[in-house]
Amino acid sequence: MEKQTYITCSPEETEALGAAIALMAEPYKVIAMFGGLGSGKTAMTRGIAAALGCVDPVSSPTYTIVNEYRGRRRVCHFDMYRIEDQEGLWEIGWEDYLESGALCVVEWSENVLSALPRETLRVSFETVDDETRRITVEDL
Repeated sequence: MEKQTYITCSPEETEALGAAIALMAEPYKVIAMFGGLGSGKTAMTRGIAAALGCVDPVSSPTYTIVNEYRGRRRVCHFDMYRIEDQEGLWEIGWEDYLESGALCVVEWSENVLSALPRETLRVSFETVDDETRRITVEDL
């Protein structure tokens, strides 16, 4: 995918962008999200899950590491903030998730960069002000 940059001015706009990204996510195994706390990663995941027909409520998997949402394509929502090394990643069954056909949406991807597959879409969030985000989408 050619690098594209978007500006969103509310969580709802970030969710809508997530829905649009979900429609182009078919060939990808992973959507890798990069950005600080409160930058819109979970809001975008809500949009992705909604566009894929997921029926489960979306919430940040900070303490569970992964939440799964059922839909036309299952979405596995990871928070890698507390994953410190490759071994921790394998302990949660990362390879199994990648091979399951689910779309893996990964927050704090910078912590597991070396474990991301070739079929990864990179989404980077930059906080411009309290409401405004600059979001860049490209192949990893």
